[in-house]
Amino acid sequence: MPLITSAGVGSGLDLESIISASVNAENAPKMLSFIEREERLQVELSSLGAVKSALSQLKETMEKLADPDNFNKRIANITQPASGDIISVSPSSDISPGDFDVQVTQLAQGSRAMSTPGAFADSSAVVSASGGTLSFAAGASSFDLTLEAGATLSDLRDAINNADNNFGVTANIINTGTEAKLVLTSNETGAGNDLVITNDNAELDSVSTVANAGGAGGMTIAAGDEAQDAIINVDGIEIVNDSNVFKDAVQGMTITAKQVSETGESAKLNVAVDRESVTKLIDKFIESYNNLVGTIAYHTSYDEEREVGLRGDATMRSLSDQLVGTLSSTLTDAGPFTSIFDVGLSVDNKGYLEKSSLVRSLNEAMDTNYDDIGKAFAGPNGVATKLDELLGAFVDSGGILKDREQDLNNQLDDLEDDVANHEYRMEELEIRLRKQYSNLDVLLAQMQSTQQYLGAQLASLPGFKTNKSSS
Repeated sequence: MPLITSAGVGSGLDLESIISASVNAENAPKMLSFIEREERLQVELSSLGAVKSALSQLKETMEKLADPDNFNKRIANITQPASGDIISVSPSSDISPGDFDVQVTQLAQGSRAMSTPGAFADSSAVVSASGGTLSFAAGASSFDLTLEAGATLSDLRDAINNADNNFGVTANIINTGTEAKLVLTSNETGAGNDLVITNDNAELDSVSTVANAGGAGGMTIAAGDEAQDAIINVDGIEIVNDSNVFKDAVQGMTITAKQVSETGESAKLNVAVDRESVTKLIDKFIESYNNLVGTIAYHTSYDEEREVGLRGDATMRSLSDQLVGTLSSTLTDAGPFTSIFDVGLSVDNKGYLEKSSLVRSLNEAMDTNYDDIGKAFAGPNGVATKLDELLGAFVDSGGILKDREQDLNNQLDDLEDDVANHEYRMEELEIRLRKQYSNLDVLLAQMQSTQQYLGAQLASLPGFKTNKSSS
């Protein structure tokens, strides 16, 4: 007799339910264990990620507080005269704070050359029938330009402006109504850096400042159009420069001249330490530190209403202890500050940082010992330096939390494999049970068939009677 594939068809028994119940009895407890284990790992991984994120934010702030340059920034406060802005300033950390009085006597300019009257009727006038090369120079800069035969004034203008090696000569054509004038402007500033144009063909003398045979060409630089220096006056001292940008005229500061001062006017310049940026950094430190403390507390404290991923975690206890220890460490080489709490900070009874004036306020500390605040945070023994190193041990590549995170991810991968293996075993169990119950189903079906056959044979024997129920 062939194998019955639908359990119970042959015998009429509900063998499908028996097989399903048997597999489920074996499968359900194990799958529940897998689910609970995955939930615990995911909650722990999520909690660890939240702490690591808070640590990274604090470390980012610590890197800035551990950089001495962030305590050496300077700001320049400029009071411009009534006539308008005459200077702009960029101070570096090398400049000492102070007050300065600045006047602009003269702006630097490049030279301006113009063709002689009557040289060209219009822009289509030919500047050279046979072509040639013009050489442009101003100061240490130069470039050559070759013109084709029959080049017009307009062609010359475009060739100058489009030349790849042009160092900064701009060509324009001005139409007066009776003639066209070629105007060349050089951006090479500084006295003695006038534009000089020479040629290799006398036909080009009209567009040169120096004729081919020597002497003056057709392009002239009028009085007042020569290249000139910039001149400023700082606290009564005259300073001359070949450009409008005066670097280190006052050591550590770049002053850019923008406009000549009106008579008797000057810009008042005050250079001071950038206390505001340091205050913002310390405020960010307090915010990031407190965020970390709160994050650790949230993910380690007992709570009946939610799953706590790091409750009782030894790594978190160690981190909290090391944070407090580093924050409370003794400072050296920081002037009167022996701890971070001497600069106007304190810790409340829950471990959160806050500004305080119990010893002195942060503003008072800045007023009296600004440089020492930088040493308290960014010195070799500074709090920010130590905290940055501590945090790196937890979040940097190969750090404690990085390794812990990798371990949890590995456990999740292993769990996924365990689930797949278990599902395979359950499939095998079901196949085995179906085979066993199929055999039973066939046997029962055979027995029922035999019973029916025997019953039929007995019923056909002489004198065999069956009891019939009365109607």
